[in-house]
Amino acid sequence: MEKYVAYISAYTSGSKENHGIKVYDVDMERGILIPKGDVVITNSSYATVSRNGRYLYSITDFGVESFKIEEDGMPTLMNKASINGMRGCYLSTDFEDRFLFCGGYHDGKLTVLKLGEDGTVGEIAEEIFHKGLGSVAERNFRPHINCVKMTKDNKYLLEADLGMDHVNVYRLDHATGKLKMVDVIRSEQESGPRHIKFSLNGKFVYIVHELKNYIDVYTYNEIRDMPVFEKIQKISTLNPDHASASAASALTFSEDYHYLVSSNAGDNSVAIYEAEKDGMLRKILILPTAGEYPKDAALFPDNRHLVSVNQDSNNMTFFTVNLEKGYLVMCAKPLEVDQPNTIIFYRLPENGEYFGKK
Repeated sequence: MEKYVAYISAYTSGSKENHGIKVYDVDMERGILIPKGDVVITNSSYATVSRNGRYLYSITDFGVESFKIEEDGMPTLMNKASINGMRGCYLSTDFEDRFLFCGGYHDGKLTVLKLGEDGTVGEIAEEIFHKGLGSVAERNFRPHINCVKMTKDNKYLLEADLGMDHVNVYRLDHATGKLKMVDVIRSEQESGPRHIKFSLNGKFVYIVHELKNYIDVYTYNEIRDMPVFEKIQKISTLNPDHASASAASALTFSEDYHYLVSSNAGDNSVAIYEAEKDGMLRKILILPTAGEYPKDAALFPDNRHLVSVNQDSNNMTFFTVNLEKGYLVMCAKPLEVDQPNTIIFYRLPENGEYFGKK
């Protein structure tokens, strides 16, 4: 039977400790996480696992850190690297683990770093400083990069700019790591595109919008060596009777890619959708998380439980999920964790074999 651990990235500012990454054993039957260990790192605003499943990368105050994932799931520090900018908010790799992409919310900077064959982070390959003015509003009046994700064919990098209300599309030069802008996916004014996900086959793109609480669904194709995106759906992350001043946050696929999970701060709710074969989303449920500011939420790998990562209430809440009938039931006491940001379920290696990300 497969065994998993979970990684939680967390802020350390204002905390009594400096362990910005927490590691938990996953109890699949009970739908809970059991503390296993932690990692000394400052303000891990986001973390990601390499495509080959061997390495963990995390943002920290001065840049990024790389870790080797041991067979028990515990990370061992390998090296640190500067991003030549303010602390980032999102990390991802290309599908060959040759480059690490870092999005900067505070300075609107996109950084590409080279990765070594041993998983260590190398020199900066590309830096793009975004400029411009969006709507004169509290949050979206200048570039704020919130997500950077490669298309599944490993050709184009999509960059969600919450401040400018659009997603920039870049072609990646796999030899140099340089980027060339080739398209822009424009969102509604003051909608705040936040996170991007791709379907398992890579044919559909999902973009959640923080400020207007909805998900846009696009088809993705390449025609004459150019990317083509066509919008096919817009669906809310909220119920009609939702709380005011809500902001969409998470966007996470289940491990089998059959379900897509989002969450809402303010409303303090989680939304689960079925991702159908034509790419369209069908709402299954939108229900409370029993925690404040669910920064992230995810289904357990067996789709029978859900965890909500609640930043403002400093805890995680756990639920049994019935996806057929569309309800959640709390199944355990909340687990305390200071200022959590993201959760990653990670399948442990078996007999030396690592399981990469899809």
